[in-house]
Amino acid sequence: MPTPRPFIAVPTLLLCLVMAACGKDDAGGRQQETPTVTTARLQPVRWSDELTALGTAKARESVDITASVTQTVASVDFDSGQFVKRGQGLVTLTQREQSAGVAEAQASLRDAEQLYERNSRLADQQLIARSELETQRTALEAARARVAVQRATVADRVIRAPFDGVLGLRLVSAGTLVTPGTPITTLDDVSLIKLDFTFPESSLSQLAAGQRINARSDAWPGERFEGAITTIDSRVDPATRAVMVRAEIPNPDGKLRPGMLLEVGVERASRETLAIPELALQQSGTNASVFRVETGNKVKQVPVKIGARRRGEVEILSGLKAGDRIVVDGTVKIRDGSTIRDVTEGAETAQADEN
Repeated sequence: MPTPRPFIAVPTLLLCLVMAACGKDDAGGRQQETPTVTTARLQPVRWSDELTALGTAKARESVDITASVTQTVASVDFDSGQFVKRGQGLVTLTQREQSAGVAEAQASLRDAEQLYERNSRLADQQLIARSELETQRTALEAARARVAVQRATVADRVIRAPFDGVLGLRLVSAGTLVTPGTPITTLDDVSLIKLDFTFPESSLSQLAAGQRINARSDAWPGERFEGAITTIDSRVDPATRAVMVRAEIPNPDGKLRPGMLLEVGVERASRETLAIPELALQQSGTNASVFRVETGNKVKQVPVKIGARRRGEVEILSGLKAGDRIVVDGTVKIRDGSTIRDVTEGAETAQADEN
């Protein structure tokens, strides 16, 4: 049997050697690659932000107009949505019986006045006793009181506006029988809006009467309504651990209406703090960290405590200091201890200063 030729395995061996060499080159190439990033050096900035909440608008003054007696409506003297002045008549109830009572009381008053005048002259002439004159004076005062009572019953039949404001929908017509509590319309003074909202008790130290607020409504996109906090409730709700806050917003054009839901922003005093681009923040659950650039362009992942946020920025409460250089863009390509190549404009100068 002929001996196998040894050179048949040479091509296979050469192929393995070539592949191994290529693998080493690829591995070496990957090891030589240095991730490129952009960085930023931290400097203190002025930070001003808002505490936000949802609030419900209320009128400066608001009341449901109702009758105080049982009677038929004689006339309705207003239109829905009308602006009225204080004391303006809105509804007149039937008052024939009451008007007759006033006339009767006035007639009795005239008789009492005439009798008192006659007895007064007789008393001056000492023709009657002074005690009889005092009795007649008491009767005169009683007659005057009866007239006042009858006039009050007539006044009760005219329902008037208790303050300046805008009326709601008319709910009665002439001939309607109303009783105490029957709704006739609503009256709201909307020249100024009261806005009630709540904050957690942890925000109490950041709230004070006089603080400026901004309110926003879905009904008026892009528009802000400015006002100020007037009152902070004296109690914290033990169930929700929240405190009620009231602000007032001028409303001269009447755009805001009672019952509207408004988003409220309470301006906090500006402060000096450290802030980083939101892109630089690494967040895992409740833990936050950033990559800080160390000597030799190596990075160290350091935990940080974050505060408030605003568009594109995050406040840093602890973990970094002014002058630290952090990685902003390219964080997905690095890990703790990686060496980076900084392509930020002016990075060479910054690196020379560090060295």
